[in-house]
Amino acid sequence: MSRVKRGVTKLKRRRNVLAQVKGYRFGRSTKERTAKEAIAHAGRYAFRDRRTKKRLARNLWSVRINAAARPVGLSYSKLIGALKKSKITLDRKSLSALAKDYPEAFERLVKSVKVA
Repeated sequence: MSRVKRGVTKLKRRRNVLAQVKGYRFGRSTKERTAKEAIAHAGRYAFRDRRTKKRLARNLWSVRINAAARPVGLSYSKLIGALKKSKITLDRKSLSALAKDYPEAFERLVKSVKVA
């Protein structure tokens, strides 16, 4: 069996790993072993936090809707229930955007649901 020299491959792998950890502090940016560990942890956190980001956005929508519905005299749950009864199928993201950017339109929507 012929001998395999790994100089080029090994160097390329090392450069790739160190390029990924550019900007990290201490040995994580210069030492290959700690850099690999840092990449693994960063990947895990990135995967987890992509889901967390979505969760936080959904929470924010309901908070915004509730905050906009309170002055009109409804709570979040009563408003959502009333919207379902009157067969208005606006999702929470749209309702939140409406409450934040167009408060007059949101108030009209809430009042129309409240009457019905």
